[in-house]
Amino acid sequence: MTVSIPAAMPGFASIRPSNVSVRGVDISFGPVRVLKSLDLEVSQSEFLVLLGPSGCGKSTLLNAIAGLTEVDGGEIWIGGRSVTWDEPKDRGIGMVFQSYALYPRMSVRRNLSFGLHVAGLPRAEIDARVMAAANILRLGPLLDRRPSELSGGQRQRVAIGRALVKEPPVFLFDEPLSNLDAQLRSELRVEIKRLHARIGATMIYVTHDQIEALTLADRIAVMQSGAIQQLDTPHKIYREPQSRFVAAFVGSPPMNFLPGRIESRDGLPVFVNDDLSIPLAGYAFRAQPADAPATLGIRPEHIVAGGAALDGRLTAQVEMIEPMGADSLVWCRIGRSTTISVRLGELVRAGRGETLAISIPADRVSMFDNASGDRL
Repeated sequence: MTVSIPAAMPGFASIRPSNVSVRGVDISFGPVRVLKSLDLEVSQSEFLVLLGPSGCGKSTLLNAIAGLTEVDGGEIWIGGRSVTWDEPKDRGIGMVFQSYALYPRMSVRRNLSFGLHVAGLPRAEIDARVMAAANILRLGPLLDRRPSELSGGQRQRVAIGRALVKEPPVFLFDEPLSNLDAQLRSELRVEIKRLHARIGATMIYVTHDQIEALTLADRIAVMQSGAIQQLDTPHKIYREPQSRFVAAFVGSPPMNFLPGRIESRDGLPVFVNDDLSIPLAGYAFRAQPADAPATLGIRPEHIVAGGAALDGRLTAQVEMIEPMGADSLVWCRIGRSTTISVRLGELVRAGRGETLAISIPADRVSMFDNASGDRL
């Protein structure tokens, strides 16, 4: 994968982004195998997000890259050098934690500069790095405050700045925004995205929040049970999930899943169940579809409703409406037992108990094998 490397910011000219290679890593805690022969390649200057539910192994993988957790097997390489058994301080990484981990009795300035003083850098260079980080992260007016005098978002900016002044080739973020409210999370996402664009360092970011993953990442690694289920761009993961797990985990509101089967009618595949029939001539199957049980997935925002629902029109009865500000999530019933959610914009109105014309475009659906959960 080729990632463009922007020019370094003044004050951070020595940042040289490194690639990260995880090769066949195994990690177990007692009888529980957390990571299973996991392979992962992160390119120079790439922003990679590790996404998955709690317990999937994403933080364990990040800690292994950082050197905070030992591996039972496999190797970790950073910048073309094996760091599998190196101490964290020798790996060339800067880490930002969920809990901020600031020194409570030190000012912001001292929190930013402390590690550089310990490393023995000249005072002039320390001051230059601290001021450069403060300018990028808008910390200038806060340099003489202590952490107790800062908001949660300000504290996390200080934690990011403390990693930034080290000028590491690789940044590691362990759910850094999970302690913040929704508005602060949105603001900090923008700042982290801007920081990556400006300094060009390699960044690996752990989260269970799909919005963070979709908005920040160059690529997303969706994890489940210690393995990577899909590694791809946000667009591909959203539009072409490779398994039902990925389809269900990524996307808000969640994808609709309709049980049924694939049948061949006049030589063309059709999805059917007791309540509906959807031609699949526009769907890109991986292999020639066979007549077999299957599950159709369709995102609420991909369902066409109202006057635009011409081809393959279905009649749905509105049962519940969830207002979402600019649009609404409408829950409908088709036939006797098929329930489906539809995202409607301001131009389409529907009331409870009314009927709504909808259609499901074949080129927007995802078909999954019932047994394996894999994309068909």
